[in-house]
Amino acid sequence: MRVISGLYKNRLLKGDDLLGTRPTMARVKESLIALIQDCIKDAVVLDLFAGSGSLGIEALSNQAKMCYFCDKNNKAGEIIKSNLKTLNVNLFKVLIKDYQICLKNFFQDKLKFDIVFLDPPYHENMLKKAIDLILDYELLNKESLLVCETDIKLEELDKLKIWKQKKYGDKYITIYRLKE
Repeated sequence: MRVISGLYKNRLLKGDDLLGTRPTMARVKESLIALIQDCIKDAVVLDLFAGSGSLGIEALSNQAKMCYFCDKNNKAGEIIKSNLKTLNVNLFKVLIKDYQICLKNFFQDKLKFDIVFLDPPYHENMLKKAIDLILDYELLNKESLLVCETDIKLEELDKLKIWKQKKYGDKYITIYRLKE
């Protein structure tokens, strides 16, 4: 697995064999970053259900200001830290906690995000709960992007409109924005 764009382009990342994760395919990641490229610079990013951290690392590689990585898997947390150390990146925080605890902590710390990557395990029904908590805790700025990778086509939600949506094989990338 490699970084596909930005400052760290072509640098190798560990974690494509991390048990219980499903790394985003290179062509999907490349297309996704192209879709949101203009929104990344100086963004505060959350990579929730981070796995190897490759999506957050892509954001940092494309000049995001800060990235928070959250995954409850200890091994994933160690791989993320190792990948960031190899790249000599300093603008991050890795949280090895359940996503609900991370989101509550962000709320208590009054953090807001410009981009949130959501790629939870497909069959554990965590996506809706994560989105609900992000909205309930008001963790998004007015122009924020909520980037979801799923195996189903998502619909518009009460507070979120679909900004962009693409299908890649059996995966969908849906990018939401807050409704006006």
